[in-house]
Parts: sequence; C-alpha cells; structure tokens
Amino acid sequence: MSKKIKRIGVITSGGDAPGMNAAIRAVVRACSYYHVSCYGFYNGYNGLINGNFEELDARSVRNIINLGGTFLKSARSKEFRTKEGREKAYKVLKKEQVDGLILIGGDGTFTGGQIFSREYDIPVIGVPGTIDNDIYGTSHTIGYDTALNTVVEAIDKIRDTASSHDRLFFIEVMGRDAGFIALNTGIGAGAEEILIPEENLGLDRLLDSLEKSRRSGKNSSIVIVSEGDKIGKNVFQLADYVKENLPYYDAKVTVLGHIQRGGIPSCFDRVLASRMSVKAVELLLDGQKNVMVGLKDDDIITCPLDDVIHEKPKINKDLLRISEILST
Repeated sequence: MSKKIKRIGVITSGGDAPGMNAAIRAVVRACSYYHVSCYGFYNGYNGLINGNFEELDARSVRNIINLGGTFLKSARSKEFRTKEGREKAYKVLKKEQVDGLILIGGDGTFTGGQIFSREYDIPVIGVPGTIDNDIYGTSHTIGYDTALNTVVEAIDKIRDTASSHDRLFFIEVMGRDAGFIALNTGIGAGAEEILIPEENLGLDRLLDSLEKSRRSGKNSSIVIVSEGDKIGKNVFQLADYVKENLPYYDAKVTVLGHIQRGGIPSCFDRVLASRMSVKAVELLLDGQKNVMVGLKDDDIITCPLDDVIHEKPKINKDLLRISEILST
C-alpha cells in the first residue's frame, strides 16, 4: 500500500517555457484544495540539493498565470547528476518530510527524476514543459503553442522586409533535434521551404526549390531552418552556399533565438498547464509514481517515464506533404 502523501514539492527545470508559472499555480492550488502542503524549490534540482525552498499557498501564486518564465527559476544541475548530489537532495526532502515531487520540464528533468525516485523511493510525476514539443507521450508540451505564435509573428514581420527588398530570408528557429516548431510555423507563415532534422532534403533539393520559386515569379522567399537541421553546418553557411550557387538572390539570415522562450503564455498553454498540473497532484495522491501527464485527443493521459525518456515523438508526415503542396 502506497504511503499517504502529505507534502508535495514542485520544481521547474531545464529551459524555461511560457506557461510554467501557470503550471506551478495549478500545483499549489490543487494541493490547497486537497489539503496537502506544497513546497516550491528554487533553481530546479539545485534547490533540492541546497534546501532553497519556501512553502507555498494559494495566495503565494496569485497574479502569475499570465507571466512568462518561472518564478521558481530554472537551472540545469551538474551536481544532481552525481550520486552524492542526489543524496544531499534526499536528505533535504527527508528533513522537510516531503513525500512526492512534481517535475515541470523536459526529458533531462525526467531522467534525473526517475533515477532519484528509484534510488530513494520518492514518487515523482512529470509535467512536460518545453517550447520544443520534443517529448514522447504528449501531443503538446507547455510553452509550445506560445512559441509557435511568437515565431509566426516574427516571420510575418520579416516577410514585410523580404517583400519590400526582393530578398531571400533564412530564419532559424529553436527545437534542438526536433523540427516541430519549424514545420508548424513554416506552414502557418507560408514559408517557401522548411528544413528540419527529421527530413534531410539535401542542398540540391533546396537549390532546385528556390530556382523554381524564382521562375514562378516570386521575388522574395522565406526558408525556415530548425536549429538541429543537418543540411548545412549552420544557417549562415547555408545562406552563403545559396549565394554562391544562386547569385541573383540577396540572402539574409535571422536567428530568432531566445525570444521564442519568453512572453505572455497563450490561453491554450495556460489551460494545458492547469489541466496537467492538477492531474499531476491527483496522481501523487492516488499513489501513482514515475509517470508523466500528457495530452492526447484533448484528453489528459499518463505515460511511463521510462517510455518518455527512451522514445522519441514522431513528426507529422502529413504536414510535410502539405508544406510541399503549399510551397508551389
């Protein structure tokens, strides 16, 4: 029989994502609703190791649902990767009588949490928070929708300049080794070409596509490049290659960078964060452990952390087909 949960800890770890504050808020208020104490640990796993925390109640998280980033701060902890670091974290939790953890982050966060849980029998529940959407077991991660809207807005503005000056723009977007942001924003913003890690289209295909666009009467073009794309060493060298082979193009590069992580979370991300985090609390109280909450067909589901860590989400092949059709 599982131990009765009386005190829950929550951390945000890895890269920040819009909606993380909404997730923290939902964890705290669900704990309050179920008469369970909630402790927020600062700076991810470093907060567990160093005992940097505070007890949170419903009023502690007022007026944060609309804020980007995470008020608990976030960090990647080298020390937590060591057995000695995890032992320090366990001693802190034991001293404060924290019975379970809710981890808001990505696969690195969940990997550390699963190891920690197995070593010290601390139940953990994962809540996927990353703009990259590269987490197995959920169709959407917290922050992904907001990032898409941020990127599309930026591309729309860049297209104004591209059209005004008859230019070719290469726009690099985030995503690590996954092309979800690039593929969806490329379709949403009407890009002429989309380069993602999952589909190596090759340099010749890119040149042919741009030549075809030019012959069809297009005076400006947008190429979306996922940061993990393998077609070139980097987006700048890719642009130089096109300039050398298609000299009639005035090619420019824009790297959107970390603006994609910030900003006011969308309504979708606020609702998703709230649903997932309430479910995470309820799972802990129900004796569940080592699972992640996810979204599938608008239902909140669970997925074993072991699967989340070792499996990779697949790109939507139909979106690739649609992008090719619409780029003509």
